[in-house]
Amino acid sequence: MKRHLAVAITGASGAVYGIRLIEELLLAGCRLSLVISSSGFTVLKEETGLNWSADAATVNGTVRGYFKAAAEDLTYYAEDDFFSPLASGSAAPEAMIVAPCSMGSLARIAAGLSGNLLERAADVMLKEGKPLILLPRETPLSAIHLENMLKLARLGVRIIPAMPGFYGQPQTVDDLVNFVVGKLLAEVGVAHRLSKRWGEKEA
Repeated sequence: MKRHLAVAITGASGAVYGIRLIEELLLAGCRLSLVISSSGFTVLKEETGLNWSADAATVNGTVRGYFKAAAEDLTYYAEDDFFSPLASGSAAPEAMIVAPCSMGSLARIAAGLSGNLLERAADVMLKEGKPLILLPRETPLSAIHLENMLKLARLGVRIIPAMPGFYGQPQTVDDLVNFVVGKLLAEVGVAHRLSKRWGEKEA
């Protein structure tokens, strides 16, 4: 049986992290549930040129076509769809990754507000004791941002900032993106060759 993971994209800069993550998880044979916030659609268009904002049925067709994924492997749920399986602990995915994660979404997750499906799905991960991984993308960080991240970290949430390493001598923007996405994949136990590990020799 395929592993079921949830991926969410918010309105923080760095939409490419979410796109690359989805590509790699599908290549690894995972089944994905996807949520994109309204501001996430806006940033996707601005940063990548991908104009995906539409009704849920249209978005499903668009994202499946883009990633060349079968319907059973990739399902998009609108952020107001509280009938989605993601909204219930009885159908919760194995883990959830929010990449990128805006400070607004992070704050609402920390407060347990569950005002939309993305926040509710994260709340489900917390209450069910399942892995929740957030990729915050903001600078500089205020005391409020840091306090919210500390609160979530103390609850077991993994905070993976969008901070690429340079010991692998990256040559392109893709190299920098791959480093960060590799960190996310490692958190959910998905093997990858996106970046060279510390001390690893060239093949």
